[in-house]
Parts: sequence; structure tokens; C-alpha cells
Amino acid sequence: MTMEEVANEGNLIRAFGEVAQNRGAPGPDGQSIDEVREHLGELLPVVRRTLLEGTYRPGMIRRVWIPKTSGGERGLGIPDVVDRWVQQAVLQVLSPHWEPTFHPSSHGFRPGRSCHTAIAEAKTYLADGYEWVVDLDLEKFFDRVHHQRLVARLETKVKDRRLIALIQRMLKAKVVMPEGVVVNTDEGVPQGGPLSPILSNIVLDELDRELARRGHRFVRYADDANIYVRSARAGHRVMASVVRFIEQQLRLKVNQTKSAVARPEERHFVGFSLRRNPEDGTVEVFLSKRSKDRIDAKIRELTPRAWGQSLSDCIAALNAYLHGWLNFFGTSCTEAAVRTLHNLDAHIRRRLRAVLLRQWKRRRFIVRRLIRMGARVHTAWRVVYEGRKALWALSHCGPVDTTLNKAYFTKRGLLSLEREYRVLQLVIAPAQMDLPLE
Repeated sequence: MTMEEVANEGNLIRAFGEVAQNRGAPGPDGQSIDEVREHLGELLPVVRRTLLEGTYRPGMIRRVWIPKTSGGERGLGIPDVVDRWVQQAVLQVLSPHWEPTFHPSSHGFRPGRSCHTAIAEAKTYLADGYEWVVDLDLEKFFDRVHHQRLVARLETKVKDRRLIALIQRMLKAKVVMPEGVVVNTDEGVPQGGPLSPILSNIVLDELDRELARRGHRFVRYADDANIYVRSARAGHRVMASVVRFIEQQLRLKVNQTKSAVARPEERHFVGFSLRRNPEDGTVEVFLSKRSKDRIDAKIRELTPRAWGQSLSDCIAALNAYLHGWLNFFGTSCTEAAVRTLHNLDAHIRRRLRAVLLRQWKRRRFIVRRLIRMGARVHTAWRVVYEGRKALWALSHCGPVDTTLNKAYFTKRGLLSLEREYRVLQLVIAPAQMDLPLE
């Protein structure tokens, strides 16, 4: 791994293609990908020369805050487009050498691996009787990576001092905060650049190797690690020992409030929870509570009762989101999730009924619409006016349920999560689901 490989013209052209394909916002210098592309012919020789001479200097990183699904905010670092280009070029040189050496139980930010392969491996441990999990959460991992330890790990394979110096400068790049304050970077790997995923895996591969040396059965996805054991007692013993290693050897911090020894069905791992059926020993995979809460919130957001456009527009927006959501969660969920999907379908239909009732406005108009759609005259008048029900209560009463039923919304094009899940299960699982696990 040399700077000549990084600065190779073919490598740089391929790297810019990857950065352009990923799009992304401008960094602190304000230059967009399209603007850099316009001047690529002029920039390419300059970047090559400065890399080879060791005079390339990364710019600052723009910090943005995005909400986390578990609450709070996560900091992302957005480098300039040219810096992302150079990071990608470095990644393309490092990856072929480091990637084959990573432990097979590491699934985050790796080619051919994903959340689904992580769940597939976790299922094998539960099936073997390891029904307790040591769930480890590393506190602000990307902000706490120890630079000297990371560089020491890199130096075991990278012998070109120019390349090591370039990565060090990238790690030390100053950060521009949203309010304009510029801060120095003494530790951490900024999330947002192409290089940060492989650097984080290089750091945590040391943890993987230690867990493997101790004979633990574990699955890691980025900074979330689950170790599977046979009993709660063993789990607490493993927790104490591994926390000492992480904090003393790796100089990282374990979030004690988010880490726990528990049954896998009580924990959230890459969006899922797992449970071993005591009757037949099969392993069930279903939505974690956090994932369920998140889809509930998204459905509320997409079906506001004050929706001012047509029902078709509302259904189109719902379908676009639900299709992508099911492609992710439906791939790994087992039959245990069908009841949840059924309930979500029913809840979505009720939300849409409430939208329609509000658009129909006055109660006499609601009654007339229901009668035209087949509701009994006497029942419709009585139910709609009885007790002066709120629209949400009306959205789940007899005449409304029978007229605005499942068939009505299916005809309007509404996607059914339960039905689409059944179809998805007929599709052959992707090859990555069958990765050999050591």
C-alpha cells in the first residue's frame, strides 16, 4: 500500500466516480460535486502531484447534527468534495488489504454483508441454545477513537510514511460547527467521509479478535456488539470482563445505561429482536420495540388528519415509504412478525378513513357518502350522530369499517404489508444470507 497506488490516475478517476454517484452536500468550501466535475481535468494533475509530494492538505470538515432514532442527535462530518475524493482513493487502496483480514462476525460497512447477515448469524447462536445476550453499546464511538492506537494498527500493514501522514492529517482536520466556531480534533473518526467506516472496523477488529480468542459467540455491526451466552450469570461475567478490555485496552467508553445482559427478545439489534421458541427450537425474528415505535410515528406523519390533498396522493406517499421499509425488515423477519404487519395494515386503513372523514366535513355529508357506498340508511344516520363521536372514533365504527374496508383501499392502490411480506418470502434469499460463518 503506497502513495503511488493512491495517486494512480485510474484509481483517482474511479474514486471520483464513486463520490459523484453517492452525491452528498458541499463541505465548508461550498463546492458542489458538479462544480468539481467541471474542473476535474485541471484538478486531477494537481491532486496527483500534491499527494506524491506529500504536500496535500485536507480542508476543514462541516459538522451537522441529525436526529437519532433512539433519541438525541448524531454528529456527522461533511468534508469538502475534493477531500471526499481523496478519501475514496485511499479507501480503494486500503480495502483489498484490510477487508479479507476482518473477522467474519463483523458485518457493518463491509461488501456483501449487512444487517441481514448479522441477524442470520445471531439466529444460529440462539438455535444452538445461547439464549442470553450481552448487548454492548459503545458511547460516542466515532468521537472517541484513539488516534495513536489507530495509527499503530495501520502501520502494521501500511509502510509508506506519506500515506500514514495523509491519514493522520485527515484525522486531525479541524471541524466547523453549525454556529461557525472552528474546533480542533484530537480524537475520533468523523462520520460522513468515505474513509471512516473502514477505519472504525480497523479499530474494532481488535475487539473482534479478543472475543474470538476467548471463544465467545458474537455478532458485531459497526459499534453495536452482541455476545451470546447460555445464562444470565455467564452474561454478567462476560460483560464485566469485556468492558474492562474495551475501556482499558482500546481506550473507548461503554455506555452503561444502554448496555445490558438480557434475553434477545428484549433488546434492539439493527432494528430487530430475536426469540427462540421453547416448543420447537425455531428462532423467531421480529421488529424491535424501537422499530415498531418508529414505523408508528412515520405512519402518523404520512397520514395527518388535516391532509389537504387527494387520497391518491396520500396513498402514493405511504406506498413509497412502506415499500422500502418492507424490503429491509421483511427480508429477515419470520412468521412471528406477521401479526405486527397485520395490525399495521389495519392501523394505516383507519388513519386513511379519518383523513377521508375530515375531507367530507359535515356529518350529513359523511352519512350520505356512506349510504351511497352501501351502508344501511338507518344505521349510518344513527352511528354518525350518536353521541357526537369525534372523527377518530367514527373511523372505526360499523358503517365506516364496512364501506371503507380492505377491498376499498386495495382498489385505490394501497400496499398491504402483510400481503407483500408473503410475496417477499417466495423470493429466493440473496446470496449474502448464506455467508459461511466460522
